Amino acid sequence: MSAAATDYYDRKGLFATLGRDGMLQIILIANTVLMLAPIIIMVFSAFKTTPEIFKSPFGIPDFTQVANFVKIWSETNFLRYLLNSFVVTGASMVLILTLGTMAAYALGRYAFTGSSFILMFFLAGLTLPLKLAIIPLFMLMRDLSILNNQLSLIFVYTAMGLPTTVFIMTGFIRSLPNELEDAARMDGASEARIMWAIMLPLVRPAMVIAGIQNVVPIWNDFFFPLVFIQNDSLKTLPQGLTTFMGEYTTDWGVLFSGLTLSAAPIILIYIVLSKQFIAGMTSGAVK
Repeated sequence: MSAAATDYYDRKGLFATLGRDGMLQIILIANTVLMLAPIIIMVFSAFKTTPEIFKSPFGIPDFTQVANFVKIWSETNFLRYLLNSFVVTGASMVLILTLGTMAAYALGRYAFTGSSFILMFFLAGLTLPLKLAIIPLFMLMRDLSILNNQLSLIFVYTAMGLPTTVFIMTGFIRSLPNELEDAARMDGASEARIMWAIMLPLVRPAMVIAGIQNVVPIWNDFFFPLVFIQNDSLKTLPQGLTTFMGEYTTDWGVLFSGLTLSAAPIILIYIVLSKQFIAGMTSGAVK
């Protein structure tokens, strides 16, 4: 093949590669716009009055106008709803990560009869949504006398989060080298110390993935608080925000300010833990 022909095919391949990369960039940019547009509109609407929202829904607001935030902070039970969400979500995540990590460590590092069955039992929870069992769950919570109690939400969320956590953590723990445990055992470390002092720091990225995977649906859940909680002082944010919607009129500015404040903690958590999240997602991709 002549040099001219070789140069022609090299340029053709280069243009094809640039075309594919360009198309990929366009798709990624379009996806970014689609993801960020609702958030931007929500934040903009939080600084507008209801007439301004309907008159100019996409217009840039006056960010010094914080009357909606002052109103929702001082004239509503938003702070109580926020505290309830922190309590329920925090307690649920502590139980999910603690129990899930312990179960995943046992399944991932020890070979015993029935380990595969136990793992499949946890994985079966990924295919069975608890909402299908809402009537038995309601009767169970009633018999346990924890209806209209935050414990009912914590128990349900823990059961919902364990299958995902065990699935993520087991695969990650199995990828860790056995030499680390062997060296610790030779130094006289107990099994509990090996897990908490040696293995736990190594699986932190996987714990962040499992945490984000569970904290978002728990924080945003509306269904189970609606069923189990009737007392206004125990409502979580998604359920509590519905009280801002009247039967005949709704102050949309106040509602959007509440939505903005309720979304802020999850966004901040993701930003703070983004490096750990990316590290966990990419671990094992490169040998």
